[in-house]
Order: sequence, then C-alpha cells, then structure tokens
Amino acid sequence: MSTVPIESQETGMSLEEMKSFIRDHFEQFVNRKNLAVADVNFAAGFVDHGADVPAGTPPGPAGAKQYVGNALKRFPDMTVTIEDIIAEGDRVVVRNVWRATDPVTGQQIQFAGIVIWRIARRQIVERWAYLGSPKPE
Repeated sequence: MSTVPIESQETGMSLEEMKSFIRDHFEQFVNRKNLAVADVNFAAGFVDHGADVPAGTPPGPAGAKQYVGNALKRFPDMTVTIEDIIAEGDRVVVRNVWRATDPVTGQQIQFAGIVIWRIARRQIVERWAYLGSPKPE
C-alpha cells in the first residue's frame, strides 16, 4: 500500500495540500487582511453560494474582496480560527470561529461558521457557508 499522497487531477492538489491551501487562505485573506490574495486564490468564475453574502455581490475574486473588505471595515480587528478542517474529493470543509470588537459597544464578539470550499486547478471555485449570529465572547 502506497503512502504517497495522491493528487487529484481536478484540484491539482492532494487532500493535505488542499487543507493547507485553505488554512493559508484564511490566514492571509482575513487574519493578515491581505485582500490581494483573492486574485490568486479565487478562480475568475468563483461563485459564492453563502447565505451570508449580500445580494448583488459580484462573482469572482472581486466579489470575495468586496465582501471580506466590507467586513474588515466594519470590524478592523476581525480574526478567524479554524477549529476543524476536513478534505474529501474536491472539497474542504471548515468549522471556524470569528472574533472581533463591536465598534459601537467596544464589546468582544464572536460567531461560529461552517464553510465548504470547492477547489479546481489549485483555486477556489465555489463556497457555501453558514455563519451564526454574533454574540458576546
């Protein structure tokens, strides 16, 4: 039995590489507020199916940058911590916790989420997400 990771032709990555890619994506895009990484990580045809995404958000990297950029404007100290990560086929599932300071009250808040990412050709092509309501930490 081989222990060499098998790379999927569809994703261009092994399951471990896919998990690492998504971990790095969260770290760069949210925690380090590097919105430019969207142009590399998201495919031109990226589609966001998340219930949290406002109507009218454009597809592709521009929409992802708009959505996260607006969230970071509202919560400049926002960070995300991955609690669980699972990869199977062309998808990575993440359970995470987001933390920030409410700019109106100064209170620390957090909300949990579950995100499913679909990867093709070493880029994110689709996202499905559920994010809970913010609550005091």
